[in-house]
Amino acid sequence: MSEHNPSSPAAPLIEDQSSPSGTHTPHILVVEDDPEICGLLQRYLQRLGYTVSTAINLAGVITAQQKAPIDLTLLDLMLPEEDGQTICRHLRQFSLSRIIMVSALNDLRDRISGLDLGADDYVSKPFDLEELAARIRAILRRAATPVATSATEAVLQYRFDNWLFEPAKRALYGKTGIRVALTGSETDLLLILCQNMHRVFTREELLSRMHGDEKNIDPRAIDLLISRLRRKLSHEGRQLELIRTIRGDGYIFDPDDIRP
Repeated sequence: MSEHNPSSPAAPLIEDQSSPSGTHTPHILVVEDDPEICGLLQRYLQRLGYTVSTAINLAGVITAQQKAPIDLTLLDLMLPEEDGQTICRHLRQFSLSRIIMVSALNDLRDRISGLDLGADDYVSKPFDLEELAARIRAILRRAATPVATSATEAVLQYRFDNWLFEPAKRALYGKTGIRVALTGSETDLLLILCQNMHRVFTREELLSRMHGDEKNIDPRAIDLLISRLRRKLSHEGRQLELIRTIRGDGYIFDPDDIRP
């Protein structure tokens, strides 16, 4: 990992209804125990215009969360105290932060495990700083894209087969009212499916809808997201056929009834 002097654009501004200007500078948390790598990432990201905090363990992550909301976390999997998977579970439970897992482990099973835990992306060490910056911009751009296009739609809900889906809250509610938390990527995918029910999507079409023209996106990421959504849409341990696989074509969201 070498430090560049990139001509990359400044950090994107994210819509923030609580700030007077309506925007805020994205806050990135770097969870990395190697001081050299941590310092390199902090300097590089600050030079791009981001607000950057650092942590080496779960206690540091919690402290950073208490100071300010975190938009994106760069999470090393190999940490001296808690492993990255433990911190990932914590973030998924207590934060809306998007997560990019960073690891020297490049085995396919490790990548799948990271994505299956709820990470939005996975980057292997050593990585190129400019490529990492591009992935960060892409994820923040998706996170900043409103799930609704008007004030009326800001409280948009979808009801299907005893489920209530609230995209703005990244939440599913079953018929008992118990909330099932969704990751950012799961929310993005389910919203696409709800807006296009009974339509068959290929993996490539879903990747394009979610990631635009981004390169180096593992097509299996869609399969993992579908698998995670199916588990969360299960009932009493039974998988519901709400998202069906169409052999040779892709996936279709096929509930009996759906109402905005």
